[in-house]
Amino acid sequence: MRLCAWYLYGEKHRGYALNPVANFHLQNGAVLWRLNWMADTSPRGIGASCGLMVNYRYFLEDTARNSAAYLGTKQIKASEQVLALVSQFQQNSKL
Repeated sequence: MRLCAWYLYGEKHRGYALNPVANFHLQNGAVLWRLNWMADTSPRGIGASCGLMVNYRYFLEDTARNSAAYLGTKQIKASEQVLALVSQFQQNSKL
């Protein structure tokens, strides 16, 4: 979970999210909202993402501001759950 949070939040390509789906949603003003353990237990889901799934949440009143922040300053808006996982990853990582 921590590694996945870091991948979605911290791994970048030219300052933007490395994951193309994350990049799409973040450009459109979504919040990186929640990681779900074993949410996709299909063979494809296990093979592609170890069963993890992510939710992006759109707060309509904030989408324009979130999109502008992401595109302008490459700032990712994320929930407390995701930020806590990122923090745990950074504390325990040897990267």
